[in-house]
Amino acid sequence: MIRSMTGFGRASEIIDSYDISVEIRSVNHRYLELSVRVPRSYSFLEEELRKYLMGCSLNRGKVEVTVQLWQLDKSDVVVEANIPLASGYMESMKQISEQLGLRADIGVSTISRFPDVFNITAAKPDEDSIFTATKTVLDRALEGFLSMKKSEGTGMLEDIHEKLDFIEKKVDLIDLSVQEQLEEYRLKLTTRMREMLESIEIDDNRILLEAALLADRSAVDEEIVRLKSHIKQFREILEADEAVGRKLDFLLQELNREINTIGSKSNDFALASMVVDIKAATEKIREQIQNIE
Repeated sequence: MIRSMTGFGRASEIIDSYDISVEIRSVNHRYLELSVRVPRSYSFLEEELRKYLMGCSLNRGKVEVTVQLWQLDKSDVVVEANIPLASGYMESMKQISEQLGLRADIGVSTISRFPDVFNITAAKPDEDSIFTATKTVLDRALEGFLSMKKSEGTGMLEDIHEKLDFIEKKVDLIDLSVQEQLEEYRLKLTTRMREMLESIEIDDNRILLEAALLADRSAVDEEIVRLKSHIKQFREILEADEAVGRKLDFLLQELNREINTIGSKSNDFALASMVVDIKAATEKIREQIQNIE
C-alpha cells in the first residue's frame, strides 16, 4: 500500500520522573533526509534515536524529529562539602580572632556561607533508561505519523486509479478510432481513384498497398500495446508493500513517451484531442507521485 511522504505525529508522556514530548513531521524530498533534535543536556540520545528511526520503515522524505525532555524530580542532585576549603576558612578565621583579640564564635552555619564550601552537581543520568523512556514516547508519535501517511496514501491511491481508468478508456477509443480511420481512408482512396481513372480498370492490390503504406506510417498498435502494459504494471506497483515512488516516476516517463509517439503520428483532430486529455491525466498522476514515498 502506498504512503504519502507528508505526515505528522506527536506524543507526550511522563515516564520515570521525565516529562517527554516527541514530534515528527515530514515533507517531500527525493531521498530520505532525517534530522533529530534533542535538548543539549541529552545529546547522547541523538545518535541512538537516529539509528532506531532508520529501521522504522522510513524510505523517502525530509523527516524532522524533535524531542523535548524535562526532569521533574531533582532528587538526584549531589551536594558535597569541600572540606579542605572549609578548613582553610576555619584556620584563617582563628588567626583573625587571635591577632585582633576577637571572640572566635565560628560554627558550621558561618563556614557554610563562604563561596564554594559546597559542590553541587547533578548525578550522571542513566542513559539507557532515558533512551528506553524516550523510545516509548517516540513509538507512539511514530504510530500517529505513519497512520497519517497511510491515510493520505489511500486517498492518493484512489485518485491515481481513477486517472488510470480514464487513460485506459481513452486508449481504447484511440485504438478504435485509428482502425476506423484506416478503413475510411481505404474507401476514400478507392473512390477517388475510380473517379480519376474512370474507364481504366483499377488494381485492387494497388489500393490495398497504398492503404497499407498509410497504415504503416500512422500505425500505433505497438504504442497502444505498450501503453496498456505500462498501465497494468502501474497498478501492480501501486499495490506493492514497499516504497514505490521512484518506480512509478520512471514508469510514468515511459507511459508519456508512448503517448507522445501516438500524438506525433496523429493527423486527426479527434485523436489529437484524446492524446491531450491523456497527457493532462498523466500530469495529474505525476503531481501525486511527487508525494509518494
